[in-house]
Amino acid sequence: MSKTATRAGARHTGSFDLNTYLEGRTAAVNAALDKFLPKASTKPATIHEAMRYSLFAGGKRMRPALCLAAAEACDGKESEAMPMACAVECIHTYSLIHDDLPAMDNDDYRRGKLTNHKVYGEGVAVLAGDALLTQAFEIVVRSKGWPRYSHQDIVLELAKASGSLQLIAGQVADLEGEGKKLSANELKYIHERKTSALLCCSVRLGGMSSNCTSAQLQALTDFGYNVGLAFQIIDDILDVTQTSEKLGKTAGKDTAAKKATYPSIVGLDKSRKIAQQLTEKAFDALKIFRGKAQALEALAEFLLKRDR
Repeated sequence: MSKTATRAGARHTGSFDLNTYLEGRTAAVNAALDKFLPKASTKPATIHEAMRYSLFAGGKRMRPALCLAAAEACDGKESEAMPMACAVECIHTYSLIHDDLPAMDNDDYRRGKLTNHKVYGEGVAVLAGDALLTQAFEIVVRSKGWPRYSHQDIVLELAKASGSLQLIAGQVADLEGEGKKLSANELKYIHERKTSALLCCSVRLGGMSSNCTSAQLQALTDFGYNVGLAFQIIDDILDVTQTSEKLGKTAGKDTAAKKATYPSIVGLDKSRKIAQQLTEKAFDALKIFRGKAQALEALAEFLLKRDR
């Protein structure tokens, strides 16, 4: 991105080693997910193979990392935040499986691999997504609950973010907007729900697992909202500027499907500036943590500067 973005990131993250942080959290999340899910050989094996195929397809585990980093910022324990981190990853993966279906975005590749329905067929792909959605709630109830946040609060948080008013609302609006000339506000509505909602939920659950204060939870909410929007804007930019090989998925799909994107509405330069401004707002929200949110700051910078 721009030199300004680089300077902003350096000011906030210092010498924080994000690669090492992500590698460690990814390994821990993978190990936890492996324990939470039925083994691939568990009958019926096809569905459990399909669930694991997409869940372990090589993603960066960004949402779980955000969840764990939020817990860390609030002086929480990784072990208590881990069920939340795994639950949001199951929700995210289910949404990708369904998004890739012919009836939705019709993608053949995801993270450089054939999409679920190309390997297992559309019927099993639908069911694999359904199973991962259900699995997320089974995992999240393994949390013990905290003085400020009960089991009910935790489950409600996940349900709202993944329900018809947020994640699914965004997907519906995205489908209905294909081929139409959307306004910037209409596109923002889609991005707020299709992408920002689950990222925001990830950091909120991390904070809740640490019994955070209401002020800390609001700060995490502001951070998650702004980073989530920035993340999707960058996704829009990459769809028109990068190759399929670089992205690990089909490039130019949004343009081909005549989907509205930030670049198509406001242009590439302004899109980059908006993403940078959103990330700066996210950084500002973390001031309350007084230097304990280095991981969250580094993750925000990574999301802004990523090229894939």
